[in-house]
Amino acid sequence: MAAEASQVNERDAATAQVIDELKALYKEKLLPMEQASKFDYFHTPFMTDAEFDSRPSVLLVGQYSTGKTSFIRYLLGTDFPGQRIGPEPTTDRFVAVVHGDDEHIVPGNALCVAPDLPFRGLEKFGMSFLNKFEGSQLPNKVLENITLVDTPGILSGSKQRDDRGYDFVQVCRWFAERCDMILLLFDAHKLDISDEFRTVIESFKGHDDKIRCVLNKADQIDRQRLMRVYGALMWAMGKVLKTPEVLRVYIGSFWDQPLLYEDLANLFEKEENDLMSDLRDLPRNSAVRKINELVKRARLAKVNAHLISYLKSQMPSFSGHAKKQKELIADLAKVFRTVHKTQNLPIGDFPTDLQAFGAKLTELNFTKFNKIKQKHLDQTEQLLSVDIPRLMEQLPRQLYDRSNEMPVNDVAAKMASIATTPPPPPLSSTTSYSRENGGAAAEEEESLPDVPVSCAAS
Repeated sequence: MAAEASQVNERDAATAQVIDELKALYKEKLLPMEQASKFDYFHTPFMTDAEFDSRPSVLLVGQYSTGKTSFIRYLLGTDFPGQRIGPEPTTDRFVAVVHGDDEHIVPGNALCVAPDLPFRGLEKFGMSFLNKFEGSQLPNKVLENITLVDTPGILSGSKQRDDRGYDFVQVCRWFAERCDMILLLFDAHKLDISDEFRTVIESFKGHDDKIRCVLNKADQIDRQRLMRVYGALMWAMGKVLKTPEVLRVYIGSFWDQPLLYEDLANLFEKEENDLMSDLRDLPRNSAVRKINELVKRARLAKVNAHLISYLKSQMPSFSGHAKKQKELIADLAKVFRTVHKTQNLPIGDFPTDLQAFGAKLTELNFTKFNKIKQKHLDQTEQLLSVDIPRLMEQLPRQLYDRSNEMPVNDVAAKMASIATTPPPPPLSSTTSYSRENGGAAAEEEESLPDVPVSCAAS
């Protein structure tokens, strides 16, 4: 036992050192280029220390009454502050369930300024959102290793969207960019995907590797109907994500009530075992995930710097600035193609939403943009080609011992299995994290969608 404990401590120390170096590399080699090219305005805020040091997080999204809050309660094995469960829409706010020494609710405004939590970037969504955001803090073995984020149940129709007062889809995307896993929960009795739920799922593009589906309340239908429901869910998700790859779907009933159809108990136990194993892997792979996200961010930052520099270079020396700026915004697709070809940058690294990118450009003066510095490009290239591979080599080959399979006989066993991985020790340094599809390598295409005319006029 002493030898095993020593081995785990060595692995944790190695992982902590990698994360510490990652923060320093971000501040030294990537942050200067982000600041020069207004990366925080076009994409996402500069990274903070808390985003590097934070525990892995799981985002739960679904329509109302699909069992999101019940799933969290089942996973924790206990109630948590602010918990509201019912057949009607009960959760009307975003709730970050985090570890703490005692049980209490933390208001959204206080949660955003907490130095040890990675939520500062949510300030940009304003008071309307922060009043609908809170933290639920409690001492729990599971929460020592992961953070769970509950979301409001999504309803059909436009009334709910109009009355929220904040951009629900963009908030969900913000969390998706920073979380380690996205769980889409579905009720076996209602698989319909509302327009807003579809929009939310589509906004997760670029983070498909994080998405898992949970077909909840599956014990309430018999085997034959379950087979049909499962097929219908796969068909519906294929239409939304527009990808040939098959999503992983976990089937079960994640609450503490007896199963209605006992003949499916073995299936549910195996599915639950797989899901708990997936969750257990999150702390192990946290450092790898952070490295992956920084690589995607660096590739996007490189593209963004080239785009800003190109737009600056196209502005006339004396007059006609406004006219030329409108022309460039109106034909962003051509701008993207030109930068793609002249700089030999992968199309998959460019922003996917031309209209949103163009709308932000209309608020700026291109003549005040900075031209790209070769020093910044060299630093970013060194980060991607030398520093990141070196950090990957420093990570333990086998982060944790996986020889013992996780028991799934009771909630306490599930909690203990997730809690076996000690959290990384608090670290110091400076900086911040995230990003959209930025650097995900994609197949190169020689064509880009045309920019809508409304983009230039907005």
